[in-house]
Amino acid sequence: MFSFTQEIAVDLGTANTIIISNDKVVVDEPSVVAISSSDNKMVAVGSKAQMMIGRGGSMIRTVRPLKDGVIADFYACEMMIRGMIQAIPKKNRLFTPSLRMVVCIPSGSTDVEIRAVRDSSEHAGGRDVYMIYEPMAAAIGLGIDVESPEGCMVVDIGGGTTEIAVISLGGIVANKSIKTAGDDFNADIVEYMGRMHNLKIDEPTAERIKIAVGSALPELDEPLDDYVVIGPNKVTALPMQVPVSYQEIAHCLDKSIVKVEQAIMQALDITPPELYADIVKRGIFLAGGGALLHGLAKRLTDKITIQFHVADDPLHAVSRGTGIALKNVHNLPFLIR
Repeated sequence: MFSFTQEIAVDLGTANTIIISNDKVVVDEPSVVAISSSDNKMVAVGSKAQMMIGRGGSMIRTVRPLKDGVIADFYACEMMIRGMIQAIPKKNRLFTPSLRMVVCIPSGSTDVEIRAVRDSSEHAGGRDVYMIYEPMAAAIGLGIDVESPEGCMVVDIGGGTTEIAVISLGGIVANKSIKTAGDDFNADIVEYMGRMHNLKIDEPTAERIKIAVGSALPELDEPLDDYVVIGPNKVTALPMQVPVSYQEIAHCLDKSIVKVEQAIMQALDITPPELYADIVKRGIFLAGGGALLHGLAKRLTDKITIQFHVADDPLHAVSRGTGIALKNVHNLPFLIR
């Protein structure tokens, strides 16, 4: 018997978009869309579009529709969501099923931003659209019982925003959302390489440097090998090869990581004492791609003196939680219609 409704969970991230259907990750792609300059039609989406960044000239414009966790380009976002939904492997069907979607959004979203996500999702084919706050989805994805009276704190460091939330009894009791996250780490690296090495690099190169030698501490228990960066000299345009150490990257990321530390302290400052005691006992949970930064959990633990735990698969914690919420849309009061 065929179902006339297809259910999908969408982690609509600034850096990556993940779609889950039938408990499986069916799309895991960069949040990028390539659009033809001549007719404004989509040329590519995801990793194919990302490979076109800086390579398409005036014929193709590559767009990251989300900035700082919210939609910056409404049309491009709709095209990207539609393209990624079309990329979901299809069974043999004679009809197109209606879509029920659960989409995660930053906890600091305004009513206008929530409406923009709903409109983009509906224009991309969603007939029944629910939304869930990212830290709530991350907590569910981490296996935390969000409806218990015991408090827990989740720090979700994504591409555009860092979401910090204290959760208890199925609600967000205290939260802090700052626009300092993975994209800012990349921007720090681009600026540092230009200033210290006269090397001109772009964002994809900075992302590779961050993954290879990104560190929150200048001294790691397991040191990382240097990463060789190739690019043009800013002054002469001649090719350069520069080895970059994790100590350098720890130094250049320090300013942004301090902002994350301050935001966590501000969230703890407005946390009710009873829940604060729960958090001290349970520790604080790190999710999102930024949680993979080497030495981050140790640095935060030493600074705040509460144990920080990195999720087993921090990149997919939010999407896992969104997928679980999808199966319980009628039983979760914290979902937004």
